[in-house]
Amino acid sequence: MRSSYKEDDVIWLLKDITGLVEPLPAEERERLIQSGRHYCEMLPLEYVPSAAYMETYQEALKHFAGPVAAAVGRLSDRIMEERGSSVVLVSLARAGTPVGILIKHYIRKKYRISVPHYSISIIRGRGIDHNAMAFLLKKYSPRQLLFVDGWIGKGAILGELKKEMEVYKGVSPELAVVADPANMTRLCGTHEDILIPSSCLNSTVSGLVSRTFLRDDIIGPEDFHGAVYYGELTESDLSDDFIRTIEAEFDQVEGIEEKPIDGQGIDEVRELALQFGIRDINLIKPGIGEATRVLLRRIPWKVLIRKELKNDPSLAHLIRLAEEKQVPVEYYPLRHYKACGLIKKLADT
Repeated sequence: MRSSYKEDDVIWLLKDITGLVEPLPAEERERLIQSGRHYCEMLPLEYVPSAAYMETYQEALKHFAGPVAAAVGRLSDRIMEERGSSVVLVSLARAGTPVGILIKHYIRKKYRISVPHYSISIIRGRGIDHNAMAFLLKKYSPRQLLFVDGWIGKGAILGELKKEMEVYKGVSPELAVVADPANMTRLCGTHEDILIPSSCLNSTVSGLVSRTFLRDDIIGPEDFHGAVYYGELTESDLSDDFIRTIEAEFDQVEGIEEKPIDGQGIDEVRELALQFGIRDINLIKPGIGEATRVLLRRIPWKVLIRKELKNDPSLAHLIRLAEEKQVPVEYYPLRHYKACGLIKKLADT
């Protein structure tokens, strides 16, 4: 799979399906998903955000490059302590990919070693790419593989990973993430719901690669899961700029004060489902990253923001997007998360 990243930054174990799938507008795609079609059988139409939104993204990147770099540094140090120099980073495409690159760069800078980094697909309800796993296990021992993602929202992908790894003896289902507000993994940079600015954009901060795709008419039994390369967005590509901006802060890395968290985020998600009359918790997307994704590529009902964070700069991009899409913002006593996106149930509209 091609991408706009440097060749030695990541090897994508994906099938290039550029030109084979017609991306769908958000509303059409949302109706199909809610009528039973799996999200991995379609691709969202990607667009260049407004100038006002891009200004907000740049502000977010400027303000939060330091905290993200600190979290990446802490996570990378923990990886080296627990896994050592033989570790192989396996990021979950696509949100995990820029994080995997940052970890690789941090380890190279601090420890003077270059660890391998691959990116593979895992899809909620469909599982991991078993052809990609077979490829990796021919090259490396099971104990070398470490899965990497950006953040944990409510833990759906972590649950999928744990279930899938039952058939791979010796491969740990542990997930290394920058931020884990759901309080579900030890191997994280922070349990705070910090803004990872790459969550603010789609392919233009992920090597111009789409989210992953799986449909029998295009992905054969011997193929890797698929993805599209958005070459037409080259002029708007900020993938390398994002990496360079975060790693410029590596020399200034300072510890993040860790505050203990009680309980797990999934409990709060279930409470929100009761409070807002939502039967399907897949329509609840907790955390800054997930709430951003809802506004970028789903049909939002409303966005919840923690009451006391009304003027928090890490949420400015959410408020900007909500204004542009005329989505109501409600200030709510969230505990684990700074923000939460609620998807509109289209059958009710």
